[in-house]
Amino acid sequence: MSMMRVATAAAAGGLDKLEIAERAVPEPGPGEILVRIHASSLNYHDYAVVTGMLPIPDGRIPMSDGAGEVVALGAGVDAFAVGDKVLSLFFPGWADGPLTPAKAGGVPGDNIDGFAAEYVAMPATAFTRMPAGYGMDEAATLPCAAVTAWRALTHTQPLKMGETVLVLGTGGVSIFALQFAKAAGARVIATSSSDAKLERLTALGADHVVNYKAEPRWGKAVQEITGGAGVDKVIEVGGPGTFGESIAACRMGGHIAMIGVLTGRTGEVPTAALFRKVLTVTGILVGSRQDQEDMVAAIEATGIRPVIDSRYPLQGIADAFAHQEAQGHFGKICLTV
Repeated sequence: MSMMRVATAAAAGGLDKLEIAERAVPEPGPGEILVRIHASSLNYHDYAVVTGMLPIPDGRIPMSDGAGEVVALGAGVDAFAVGDKVLSLFFPGWADGPLTPAKAGGVPGDNIDGFAAEYVAMPATAFTRMPAGYGMDEAATLPCAAVTAWRALTHTQPLKMGETVLVLGTGGVSIFALQFAKAAGARVIATSSSDAKLERLTALGADHVVNYKAEPRWGKAVQEITGGAGVDKVIEVGGPGTFGESIAACRMGGHIAMIGVLTGRTGEVPTAALFRKVLTVTGILVGSRQDQEDMVAAIEATGIRPVIDSRYPLQGIADAFAHQEAQGHFGKICLTV
């Protein structure tokens, strides 16, 4: 029996509870493919799993994102061939259309074992192809963060050329949103508490930047940048601590894509400002297979490359999450499996 290395998390949570273990290499069943995993990347969702914020059984293999190479096919698989480079899906059961409870199960690294493993056997429908010319670590940044940014920009009120997008901070979703928005011909305003990070956002194409520490009422600052008009769309990753300023930053009839809870899970909502501006607020929970396939095609057409902050080996998974926890990173933190 062939063995492989995996990382496991504990139900009680804690970075000190992450362990490297050996398990048998799985066999692909009917409709499944066996994938040699080369890379994963860290998302806030993964951090919530390994620190005990989300319920998991002891010994769960974490990580929702995975990129690798097909090494064996189960019976009846014709969508992929041995040697194909593939990319995981955050929601393997969500092919297209709106998300439903039935489509939302089976999230890798959470509901089922994830990609902190040298090999995985999963249904062929749980993968798409990688963008041509991408390295494994680059591809591994995409399934959660990039698909989330893509859906936020392309659904509900799809972005048009010449519109203005506000992105908050320098996490993976925000940077992908900046890159996609610029590729689509939009203007981008970006925020950070670090002037050094603001310089990097400008280098990535941000048209205007705001230091939210220096400008606590950054919604007003964004209004001034836009000549009082406000932005068309906000990629809202903060939650209750930033929502009020995001509303202030919006134009009348604008769209807030609500993605994150980095400042908490509940808080006050300035409802009067919300309806006075006739705003649309959409909850964004990653995206579908169709979203991922559309995004891969767009990446190939535009030449966008992900921003990778750092890379850690599988045995350094706890150090990788500690680096994420410190919030000093710019872009994506990758795990080399």
